[in-house]
Amino acid sequence: MFTPLRFSTRLGLRAVRYNSTSAPATPPLMAKIRTDLKTAMRAKDTARLNVLRAIITETNNASKTSSPITTDLQLLSLIRKKTAQSKEASQQFADANRPDLKEKEDAQIAVLEEYAGQVETMSFEQIKETVSQVIAQLKGEGKKADIGTVLKTLFAPGGALDGKPAERAEVAKIAKELVAAS
Repeated sequence: MFTPLRFSTRLGLRAVRYNSTSAPATPPLMAKIRTDLKTAMRAKDTARLNVLRAIITETNNASKTSSPITTDLQLLSLIRKKTAQSKEASQQFADANRPDLKEKEDAQIAVLEEYAGQVETMSFEQIKETVSQVIAQLKGEGKKADIGTVLKTLFAPGGALDGKPAERAEVAKIAKELVAAS
């Protein structure tokens, strides 16, 4: 009698589940945001609730792209972007004489700045010192110390700022100043 292969028992083989996609690690700040979302729901704090939902939505949308948000620094840049948008909207509402909408935006800005302050980043002095060391090192090696080379050296794997909590935009601004000064 013929028994199909799928119903027959195979000895020596183990059932192994292979996943082609793995869930990316969530930043520690995102875990806090998710727990604060629950607290805001219970407290019926609509301003905080709207901000936290917006951040979670942006993060979920980014996870479907080629550059998901996996670190607190990436989350911080998202929060700062949303803060800038809210400040611009608040200014527009003030110009349009809409104090009710301006008040909502100001409440959102306060919540966003609260979360932005929870991410530890390198200080301005530490970044400036590291960048100046790299510029001196490049000049010592006889290489041209332009902005592109300095940033590549800083953020290259094994570089001075590789994996450190420093925002690229801030480092680029400091590097531009120091390269122009040298």
